[in-house]
Amino acid sequence: MRKILETLQPLGRALMLPIAVLPIAGLLLRIGQPDLLDIAFVSAAGAAIFDNLGLLFAIGVAVGFARDGNGAAALAGVTCYLVTTNGAQTFLTVPPDVGAGLPEPVAALAMKNWAVGLIDRLEVPVGILSGLIGGHFYNRFATIALPEYLAFFGGRRFVPIASGVAGLLLAVVVGYGYAHISGAIDSAGRVVVESGGFGLFLYGALNRLLIVTGLHHIINNVAWFVVGDYAGATGDLRRFFAGDPAAGAFMSGFFPVMMFGLPAACLAMYHEARPERRKAVGGMLFSLAFTSFLTGVTEPIEFSFMFVAPLLYAIHALLTGAAMALMNALDVKLGFGFSAGLFDYVLNFSLATRPWMLLPVGAAYALVYYGLFRFFIRRFNLTTPGREAGEVAEAAAATPGSARGAAFVAALGGAKNLSSVDACTTRLRLIVADSQAIDEAALTALGARGIIRPSANAVQVVLGPVADLVAEEMRGVLASDAAVPVAAPASRTADTDATLPASLVEALGGEKNIRTVQALHGRYRVDLADEASVDAGRLATQGRGFVRAAPGVYHILHA
Repeated sequence: MRKILETLQPLGRALMLPIAVLPIAGLLLRIGQPDLLDIAFVSAAGAAIFDNLGLLFAIGVAVGFARDGNGAAALAGVTCYLVTTNGAQTFLTVPPDVGAGLPEPVAALAMKNWAVGLIDRLEVPVGILSGLIGGHFYNRFATIALPEYLAFFGGRRFVPIASGVAGLLLAVVVGYGYAHISGAIDSAGRVVVESGGFGLFLYGALNRLLIVTGLHHIINNVAWFVVGDYAGATGDLRRFFAGDPAAGAFMSGFFPVMMFGLPAACLAMYHEARPERRKAVGGMLFSLAFTSFLTGVTEPIEFSFMFVAPLLYAIHALLTGAAMALMNALDVKLGFGFSAGLFDYVLNFSLATRPWMLLPVGAAYALVYYGLFRFFIRRFNLTTPGREAGEVAEAAAATPGSARGAAFVAALGGAKNLSSVDACTTRLRLIVADSQAIDEAALTALGARGIIRPSANAVQVVLGPVADLVAEEMRGVLASDAAVPVAAPASRTADTDATLPASLVEALGGEKNIRTVQALHGRYRVDLADEASVDAGRLATQGRGFVRAAPGVYHILHA
């Protein structure tokens, strides 16, 4: 089971890549509508993203599964997707009445559009499958060696070729089996919709419970992009923006929880903190509450009590399920492009059904969360933030740039302990050699809200919206620390084709002052024995400039 979770981690992260563009898509689509700015090309720009989600998923999932996020995987995912969707159309039998009575060119266009419309209903599932194929094939074939007369097509170039062949097979499956596949999706969608409040309750509760694994994105994608059909738009989210009055059931219930419930829970935890600790945790809890209210980003709050007070988290999951059922019973239909925060509520107010009902429901939810959290924290002496026994390390002051990345790398056991560094919206997703080498106290001091170990080597660190930036800083640190010792002469790198110019060696204090040097893309990384021996003025005239990355470590740009 743990191995399965470790394998699915990249899928949960990869699914967030295309979803990350939805806020700008929703913004453009809404502000261009006649009831707002009435600018047609702006609205069309937003619609273009919604109309090509399958392609975006093919790219995002492929990159997410590729071991190094290489663009060849994205190209492979796109190739598989285009071959599949266009190939599957040829297997569909167009009804005789489509294009009947129209001139031949117009009739041909009508039949083409009919087939495209059918396949588009499956674009997101096909996009995800194509991305999985592209990413997996990249990991499997990126280093393949072909005979010399075919060598040009070897390595990374082979990946989109193999993915195209896989796309042909997938096109046959989708084309021939379209009726069965589409029927199964429709049946599943009807079961979910007809289950009413009970089904929505299960969805809401399961959505929160799966956060610990990061796999809630998978069921979200089914609900938001697959279930239901309205004028060719599938999924609750896309149907909402397409104007379906019945859409929004899988989004509405999150608004009372994210805008009112969890901020009230933060207030309850603040009031239940030890008096001497309230000042220390107050700023953190206020920041988390405000983030949830404005944007709907809740994981930092949830991880602040998920493990120290699982009873509270179980209550939170049940209340989320109840909110989904309650908003549906009240016929409230709200939607979002990113998450259930104030920004999306205001932006999409005019598209919603009975949106004003959020205010009384939200107020009630704030009281319920506040009362239940205070009662259970006090009744069972739960160790929520500010109630920890003994001294607790305070969060360190924010450290910008590479210094923060270096601090995270060190807290995670050093560069040698990190096999893979990725991130999704709010958490680092890591593969480590030894999870016991992680310094959890140091991570907490750096701002970590929670640490999850889905398997022996998989680790997730919950940070909030800065997670992706921290991951990028860590990757920069890992790249800059990749220098290898070199043999004499010291001015020669491990790559025998790269040699430091004599003038550069002199500016750096001579060969004896150079410990290691590595040729990177467009620059040299040089580790020096004595930084005082560097002639900075002379060094500045060499190449295209230099950067002091750390004490004794210089990155020198070259043509």
